[in-house]
Amino acid sequence: MTGQQGFRGELIAEALAVAIIITLGDSAAAMLILYDPSPYATAYWGVCIAWGLAVTLAIYVTGAVSGTHANPAVTLALAIFRDFPKRKVLPYVAAQMVGAMIGAALVYQLFGPVIEAFNAAHGLTRAGGGAAGVFFTAPGAHITPVHAFWDEVVLTAILLLGIFAITDEFNTQAPMANASALIIGLLVACIGASAGYLEGWPINPARDFGPRLFCWLMGWGDSALPGPSNYWWVPIAGPLVGGVTGAAIYQYLVRPNLPPRAHN
Repeated sequence: MTGQQGFRGELIAEALAVAIIITLGDSAAAMLILYDPSPYATAYWGVCIAWGLAVTLAIYVTGAVSGTHANPAVTLALAIFRDFPKRKVLPYVAAQMVGAMIGAALVYQLFGPVIEAFNAAHGLTRAGGGAAGVFFTAPGAHITPVHAFWDEVVLTAILLLGIFAITDEFNTQAPMANASALIIGLLVACIGASAGYLEGWPINPARDFGPRLFCWLMGWGDSALPGPSNYWWVPIAGPLVGGVTGAAIYQYLVRPNLPPRAHN
């Protein structure tokens, strides 16, 4: 396989990984939002597990090809701290955004009739944001966009701190390679279970912006972009800042203090 063909394969893998995550994760969101009674009404952990296992599946499917970044915050952190080629950063991010839009389109295909019925039953419209929560995130009760930004910095820092620890070959407490995908998925689920009601725990710019752009094209208009209170930038900037922060904490405060034998 030539370098160009291999790189093309990496981009396809990144798009596929994010499409898997969004298709399954946003479908869980649809089950939570659109149905009454919701199967998750008293079992929110189920939504978190669905998102986490979607990440696990994406890693198992594509990890051997691209490493399954599936998140611009991960790609940026790896470029800064783990020698990921900087020339690949923007193509990876573009592929992730395309995958997110594909995932959103698949969710729309699956739940389109239910979305229309839900909006009609509640007197909502797409332009007014009806069922938008199926596809992209928004600040929860009492949360302003600025507060949400800092929330996402913290939560994405925890995500990258965990990912860097789990995937560090010198960390003797990290899971073996075949188990790391499951642990990363559980990490995503744990973050959602701990703080998901704040903003829907985007912790991934592609996860939010790809479906948001799809919805803007499909008639959600200003409710998608720029969103209420001009919120659209928060799930992009917060995770990017937080991802670099969490990766830096691991690289500078944890990794230098690993047992000496780990560096042999």
